[in-house]
Amino acid sequence: MAPQSHGPASWWRGAVLFDVDGTLLDTAYVHTLAWWQAFRQHQHDVPMSAIHWCVGMGGDRLVDSLLPANRDKDADAEILASHAAVFAMNWPSLGAFDGAKDLLAQCHAGGLAVALASSARKEDLAASRRALGADAFIHAATSSNDAKESKPAPDILVAALEAVHVPAANAVYVGDAVWDMKAAAALGIPPIGLTCGGRSAAELFDAGAAEVYAGPRDLLDNLQASAIGRLLALESGAGASGAGA
Repeated sequence: MAPQSHGPASWWRGAVLFDVDGTLLDTAYVHTLAWWQAFRQHQHDVPMSAIHWCVGMGGDRLVDSLLPANRDKDADAEILASHAAVFAMNWPSLGAFDGAKDLLAQCHAGGLAVALASSARKEDLAASRRALGADAFIHAATSSNDAKESKPAPDILVAALEAVHVPAANAVYVGDAVWDMKAAAALGIPPIGLTCGGRSAAELFDAGAAEVYAGPRDLLDNLQASAIGRLLALESGAGASGAGA
């Protein structure tokens, strides 16, 4: 399935890629609970702390990381389906973090491409976008359906970059999980970590974060000094140069 995208293919010089769950939406613990219930439905007792550590991976990797290697892997698809069903029950109550929509709007207004690069299923991503209410500021969105390998593999980020026609050298990635940091680092993209998903600043820095903020509002308040601010400055400088030519 092709990533959702709109806008002129060669207009953007830089891009900001965003994870969604735990980064823009307060859903990291909703996913934790949904996985916990899914595992219990299939007679697996997995501690929530272990599940939360793995949230941000693709569902296939999460299941494989948390369950014994000698399990009946034929049941994995049923576990994934159970998680999807439980999470879907929470769609009406999904909520964005303070400043999330404003952060996307500011990046958009500065002339940067804004792309969502999420490990979520396309159905969950659609529900998250409705909760975020920021489609006017989003140029492209990729989900697990657009990638061969899920995070921490960088495939989803590659798909997002291709959707907005921006090279990795001109991009920044914002996420809340160690898997987000690793995926960005694999492409040489500066990763910005947010602790609002439940991981500590130390954990995110250890995973490769270039900068860490408390959440979208904190990043927005410090945008000019951030890696995104440097992209905005380059965009502004290029625009001024073109205007004077």
